[in-house]
Amino acid sequence: MKRNNKAPRKERSQRQLKAGEVIRRALVDILAREDLRDPALQNVSITISEVKASPDLRHALVYAAPLGGKNIDAVIEGLNRCSSFLRGKLGKEMTMRSTPALRFEADMTFETASEMQELLSRPEISRDLTKDDLED
Repeated sequence: MKRNNKAPRKERSQRQLKAGEVIRRALVDILAREDLRDPALQNVSITISEVKASPDLRHALVYAAPLGGKNIDAVIEGLNRCSSFLRGKLGKEMTMRSTPALRFEADMTFETASEMQELLSRPEISRDLTKDDLED
């Protein structure tokens, strides 16, 4: 019998979901208020779409993207360079026992959605979609 090496994905607990949302809101406020010195982050509006907190709440994965999606890799690298500064600011705003270490990753959901929209609007695809609608 062959064993599956992948561990089953556990759903996040209510505690993790709540902590993630609290962290997300606090980071949005911090980024709106603070002038970050990193050149990649100056004069850039950043969207934070989701924060996934680890089960022990010591780490948080932050999905972020610049508005408009330009220079996303440079912005994510800049956010990761500033993560200890942002963690310090976060600790002053939250009432959690410990402030989680932050790791930023690019949020590609907007790009994926626009690619899907572009794909669905292609004439040969939309023709097939409308053909299925007529058959039902």
